Amino acid sequence: MPTFARYLCTAAVAALTACSAPSTPREEAMSLDFLSGPVRVTDHRGDDDLLSAGLGLKGLAGAPTPFAEADAPTPAELRRRAILMSWKGIADLGPLGGYGRVYGGVPDVPGREYTAFARLPDAHAPHRVLLQAPDAFDKQARCLIVTASSGSRGVYGAISLAGAFGLPRGCAVAYTDKGTGSGYFDTATGTGVALDGTRARAGEAALEFEPRAYDADAGVAVKHMHSGDNPEADWGRDVLQAARFGLAMLDRAYPDQAPFTPENTRIIAAGLSNGGGAVLQAAGLDHDGLLDAVMAMEPNVHLSGRGRALYDYATEAALWMPCALTDARFDDAPLARTEGKPPAHWLARCASLHAQGRLRAGTQTEQAAEALAHLHAQGWTDAVLSTAASTTAFDAWRSVAAGYASAYLRREVGQMPCGFRYDAMDMRGQPTTANPALRAAWWSDASGIPPGAGVGLFGGLDASADPTLDSLECLRALWSGSDDEAVRLHASVDALAAQLPRASLPIWVVHGADDGLIPTAFTSEPYVDWLRAEGRTPRYWKVPHAQHFDAFLALPEFGAAHVPLMPYGYAALDALYRHVVAGEALSDAPMPKPSPRGTEALTSQALDLSP
Repeated sequence: MPTFARYLCTAAVAALTACSAPSTPREEAMSLDFLSGPVRVTDHRGDDDLLSAGLGLKGLAGAPTPFAEADAPTPAELRRRAILMSWKGIADLGPLGGYGRVYGGVPDVPGREYTAFARLPDAHAPHRVLLQAPDAFDKQARCLIVTASSGSRGVYGAISLAGAFGLPRGCAVAYTDKGTGSGYFDTATGTGVALDGTRARAGEAALEFEPRAYDADAGVAVKHMHSGDNPEADWGRDVLQAARFGLAMLDRAYPDQAPFTPENTRIIAAGLSNGGGAVLQAAGLDHDGLLDAVMAMEPNVHLSGRGRALYDYATEAALWMPCALTDARFDDAPLARTEGKPPAHWLARCASLHAQGRLRAGTQTEQAAEALAHLHAQGWTDAVLSTAASTTAFDAWRSVAAGYASAYLRREVGQMPCGFRYDAMDMRGQPTTANPALRAAWWSDASGIPPGAGVGLFGGLDASADPTLDSLECLRALWSGSDDEAVRLHASVDALAAQLPRASLPIWVVHGADDGLIPTAFTSEPYVDWLRAEGRTPRYWKVPHAQHFDAFLALPEFGAAHVPLMPYGYAALDALYRHVVAGEALSDAPMPKPSPRGTEALTSQALDLSP
């Protein structure tokens, strides 16, 4: 590990200013001049805690509790709901899933939280950073888990992975929302989200996100899509800032044990999905040696000249999957049929592709087979397509592509490409004016990518039998075209490429073999192959029967056919923890061979994990 010439003084950390003594470049890298406001400190004990906000496993698995005042929830209510929604969005908490019985757990973990807005030097919008410091911090192990939210979720988005693993072991956990999150800004009222999660007007409080310019009728502004920053390119830097923030806040939390440095504190980075991509980005940027190990689950990782970019395969999937999934081999795929039949607009997609000359076959059955053959040639397998049927059924490919196109092109609110926009949504799915209760719940309830939590994706539809085709063609042209917009989008995607981590950094990648959202063939496998070609020795588990969304396993169709991925992430983290904290050798760890639970409750034998 690199050493400090002099440690950043605790008094300066408390004041968020630099030390008065001359600093070395290493000390400057560890300063907190990246914070853009005060640090908020809260205690969580008694009927509250760090891991579940006092809900416990039963409460997390249950329905959200209404706010006492729907229009004005308290910061404590918002935090509790945000933690609950983050758990529900990621983990399988269903009665047959085995969480808390076969693997994992939600014990009471009292402690404190330290949260602030942080900013990269060239960024327009901040990212949230948060440290959870348990009262039972293991002062001998001195462990910090640093993580980034999955998807575009808020700062608690990885609590079911990093928090559930680290906090019960006495580790502190540092989080970042990595420039995404649910701090939605309502242009009609000029309000956004303050540091404590409550709504506030621009100019009256520091906000999680405030557009640089907007019209009052521009709709809802979302940080990931409208910041003008291409935040995905900075996810690795966000993770490293969160690690530095975590070390500094440990000095505050446990002053008798200060200073906390990379020399005396083991730092493990862990994330899943987009968070997994973020920690792999961080691994390649960790030139100062902050990180001791990295565990990435189902990572959305991009490489230069290898694999496929998310935008590429998402826009391809949005166009071709509706037709391909009408093939009879997907009759039993979850959510692929309505009353035994493919959706009418999926059948219409076959006709559209045929009319364009992309499919030559004359019958619908032959067209489905031809579309399927096209996807096979692009690297999609039947197992992956079967789970991707749910993504297609939810129209999620289009939602992802529309949002990411806006981010890559650095569009402001009201200027999204291909005619898209976000607006408040009524019970019929129509645009409306957001009421105070709807706005108040955005921060706790939204996932960061509309539609959801009363915010809809609008535009890009027509009255034809294939209503999304034209907008999808527009989104695809941003990848396949050669005009200025396509060149700009490709430049933004090129900026996402992960860099080579140092040779001594242990890296463990865990991915579901049946992942239909972030297929291993496009992401983890090219990344692991690249590391090995460059002389690195990553561990890689391609877990049979695992797909992307553990939360979907509560649905009988998914739970019967698939296994959860989370226990394998915990197992990899446990091995890395024992390696960097206790000095145990890191074994090759044979690939588990799990079995789906079928209609019965999950058993430990089905997971095939050594105790």
